[in-house]
Amino acid sequence: MERMIIFCMFFSCSSMVLTAAPHKITTYKQILKTITRLETTVKDKDVELLHTPENPVDGCLFTAVTCFQNGTLKLQPANSQVNSTFTQTMNALKRFTFSNPGEQCESSCESYEKKKPKEFLKSFAKLIKKVIR
Repeated sequence: MERMIIFCMFFSCSSMVLTAAPHKITTYKQILKTITRLETTVKDKDVELLHTPENPVDGCLFTAVTCFQNGTLKLQPANSQVNSTFTQTMNALKRFTFSNPGEQCESSCESYEKKKPKEFLKSFAKLIKKVIR
């Protein structure tokens, strides 16, 4: 009887782990689509350049995602026709949370090179793809 209880506990814990991982991956894929959608609606000329993390080490992913999230707050819509799409997309990005704090990195957002918004978003998409793998 004891073995059966242990087996059932092990089985239910395993099932929870297996169902949790696909949910996060699905969320990250949705964020990736959101970033891609945002690239077409963002203003890229006469705007503030944004600190863009490139190829952060695995332990610094949380810091890099935080830098990207802070940078997205500075994005502007390309024109008034895309304003509603831009606003909806930005709201989706604001709700996104990256749940793996990892280790504290010595580099700060300001240590990264500044780039135009579309390059910034391409780097953000590249980082999310890295997280999905």
